[in-house]
Amino acid sequence: MNAIHNPLLVDKEIIGNLHFPNEEILHSSELKLRREYELERAASLGNDKVKIKILFEDAEGLKQVETTVWAVTKDRVVLKHGATIPIKRIHEIKI
Repeated sequence: MNAIHNPLLVDKEIIGNLHFPNEEILHSSELKLRREYELERAASLGNDKVKIKILFEDAEGLKQVETTVWAVTKDRVVLKHGATIPIKRIHEIKI
């Protein structure tokens, strides 16, 4: 997928404090479809409490969190304890 290096590793507990711009970060339809597929897969693995890595971008830059995905809505990924990340701010999901 994208060759993205050196994201800041963050704990899921701080995600609620981050600011997410409204812009989509993926511009290729193929990358967006792949992201959608990987998110659905991550949500199904979340039922088995499998942790995955989410590479995303907030207003300050590239970040990565390792966590369990509890649900995927139309616009957001829901993590444990109700933290959410806008889907359009996710670069990739590593399972």
